[in-house]
Amino acid sequence: MSDLDRLDQRVFLATRNVKKLQEMERILREHAPAVVVVGLDDVTTYDEPVEDQPTFEGNALLKARAGLAATGLPTLADDSGLCVDALNGMPGVLSARWSGPPAPGQKDEADRRNNELLLAQLADVPDERRGAHFASAVAFCYPVGEGGVAEHVVHGEMPGRIIREQRGSGGFGYDVVFVADEHAGLTTAELDPAEKDRISHRGRALREIAPLVADVLTGL
Repeated sequence: MSDLDRLDQRVFLATRNVKKLQEMERILREHAPAVVVVGLDDVTTYDEPVEDQPTFEGNALLKARAGLAATGLPTLADDSGLCVDALNGMPGVLSARWSGPPAPGQKDEADRRNNELLLAQLADVPDERRGAHFASAVAFCYPVGEGGVAEHVVHGEMPGRIIREQRGSGGFGYDVVFVADEHAGLTTAELDPAEKDRISHRGRALREIAPLVADVLTGL
């Protein structure tokens, strides 16, 4: 396959999170083997929108629309978060900044602070009330016709619970404190990446939208 063919199958994911980029490329390549997923660090800098919407879907659409407008590439964006029963569904859309806005280039430190704060808030909550789920909305925006834009949004969830300590070195965010119902003995940070893709909120949403993405990319 030529380099031009590969360039024709680029899709932009509006994130700098390397693990998200890798996760998306793994799943999309099941449907479009030549797909190339590029992130924010691979394109010309643009003004990223403030994620000020009250829902995951609203924030995902904000990012996907801005990405398409800035790059001209078919654009995927997700907004995901942890919804804890004992906290009335929070952190929710505030998951990434639960302990305060992350400093530039300090994602790992922000994850550590978020997890420590969450565990402290749940310290007195008994095991039977530590239910939670990860939720994700994935938006896909791409050009159609003369100046038109098509938009699609899909959703995914992964039910589970919050444990009392951090475990595992894989994944990111709250994976180190979350145990999915489908793997009661392991945190999602302890799962093999392929298995996490299979059961995760984002993995479910991406697999649902991947055939459409593949059709759009291979038809360009």
